[in-house]
Amino acid sequence: MRKFNVPPAPDHSRTTSAFSDNSTIGPGGQRNPFATPPASVFGATSAFQHSDTSGGARYFRSRRIRKDDGHEPPKFKKDPKEKWLCIIPLLGVLIGVAITGAMIYLKIGRIVSHQYCSVLDDDFSSGTLNPSIWTAEQEVGGYGNGQFEQTTADAENVFIKDGMLYLKPTLQDESLITANTVINLTASGLCTSDSWSNCVASTNITNGTIIPPVKSARLNTKLGPTIKYGRVEVKAKIPQGDWLWPAIWMMPVTDTYGAWPASGEIDIMESRGNNHTYSLGGNDLVSSALHWGPNPTNDAYRHTTNFKNSLHSEYGDQFHTYGLEWSEKYLFTFVDTRLLQVFYNTFSKPFWNQGGFPYTDANGTRFVDPWSQTGRPQTPFDQEFYLIINVAVGGTNGWFQDGTDGKPWVDASPTAKNDFWNARDQWYPTWTKNGQMIVDRVQMWQQC
Repeated sequence: MRKFNVPPAPDHSRTTSAFSDNSTIGPGGQRNPFATPPASVFGATSAFQHSDTSGGARYFRSRRIRKDDGHEPPKFKKDPKEKWLCIIPLLGVLIGVAITGAMIYLKIGRIVSHQYCSVLDDDFSSGTLNPSIWTAEQEVGGYGNGQFEQTTADAENVFIKDGMLYLKPTLQDESLITANTVINLTASGLCTSDSWSNCVASTNITNGTIIPPVKSARLNTKLGPTIKYGRVEVKAKIPQGDWLWPAIWMMPVTDTYGAWPASGEIDIMESRGNNHTYSLGGNDLVSSALHWGPNPTNDAYRHTTNFKNSLHSEYGDQFHTYGLEWSEKYLFTFVDTRLLQVFYNTFSKPFWNQGGFPYTDANGTRFVDPWSQTGRPQTPFDQEFYLIINVAVGGTNGWFQDGTDGKPWVDASPTAKNDFWNARDQWYPTWTKNGQMIVDRVQMWQQC
């Protein structure tokens, strides 16, 4: 075992120091610099000494330094640039408030007050649908969009309950789809269209074509109240369910400037019944648009369309007011309040100049501006329009995009309706809870 040489213990008796208290002596005979100095150093009344009458240890005690002690805290010179740390954020807040105020002012300022005369106020409290106001359309032609519903006036599809109007889509009679069948609304005197193709449909089990697989409702005021400049408000709860297509919109009473879309179309509200996960925007989105152009191929609605998302909900969760305000100077749509606008258009530039239309159609026929004759920039939206409320289903015009979100049909397929029908076990259960549009009140005003 290795031995270590241990140095002899120091002789404390020979240590001479002003600090004679043994507590100030550390190991090796060195003075402990952290020990409390004895009273003999600072005097018996020193503020640095604390005496323990029991003979215990002494402790350090702090005290505030007085100016008369000759000690002053250090003085720091303030950097003049530091003031900008407060000024810059304050300026940002003030500028933000000013911009917000200006935006609100401009938005309110561009809404001109007009004198209005009421032409329709129906809250359905009578319990019956007034035939002098409403026409329930009865057609099977798909309305130019390849829609999958047959519109009816049947009580299962359009009715009033608890003072509210219901437009409810239901399944078609299966026996009319599984066997060769012909529906001829003209022969029964029920068809509300003048076109044969809108009044007759058939099922052919050999080639897979079928009659409309769904029944639904579409109401209009064409024979009742119409307006040329004014306001519309419809308080409604739109339907929820896959492949439903609710709409509140307006069409011209007469095709003054030509067949659709030359005479215009005003879409106050369109949506989809699919939930918020739908890639193109489902029940959490509503859109508004103006349709106009020399022919259907050149419908320039993309220049005059916009949409509005809901906040933390879907529009079908509760009632909302879908509105339109329309004058010679502007047209805008809104949800619930005039300040929550969906779409706004000023009639400051003739529509033909906005469209960017080609010089000729597909056949080489030169296009002619159908609206130049009036000299009014709001043409074709300067005629009488009537209101339409409907719940469409499906369609082959692209409103529901092919190949996404489990869409069970392809638009270009000749058997699109049949493919949709065959997938009814997937989509029909999504209609059972809130698959109907419920309308609480409809109001229309004419600009006086």
